[in-house]
Amino acid sequence: MLVDYKSLLLLHIVQDLWQPYKRKMVVMQSDRSPSFSSLLHSEINKSQNNGVKVTDIVEDNTPFNLVYNPTHPDANDQGYVQMPNVDPLKEMTDLISATRSYEANVTVFNTNKSILTKALEIGK
Repeated sequence: MLVDYKSLLLLHIVQDLWQPYKRKMVVMQSDRSPSFSSLLHSEINKSQNNGVKVTDIVEDNTPFNLVYNPTHPDANDQGYVQMPNVDPLKEMTDLISATRSYEANVTVFNTNKSILTKALEIGK
């Protein structure tokens, strides 16, 4: 018997039934409040509430992809198998977007560092 291990890895058990994997998304939130006065007070008081934190992990409720495979053991009466709702193209787009955001932040940090270095050289 030929076992499709790839599809087995993408399934999990929900209420004693095999269910396809649901895409999960991370919800992040800045630790800082957006107002200038609160930022100023937090910097003056040197609070350690900087950065981003994960506030929630939510499941994507888009419908599962249906693939016609009547020989699959999890096929329904019409011969369709529910596959995970993960779109590799969308995941790659999100990954590239996160990478570009990270690179932009590193560029801003390095630019700020070079500006401060030049300012110190002027003051000598």
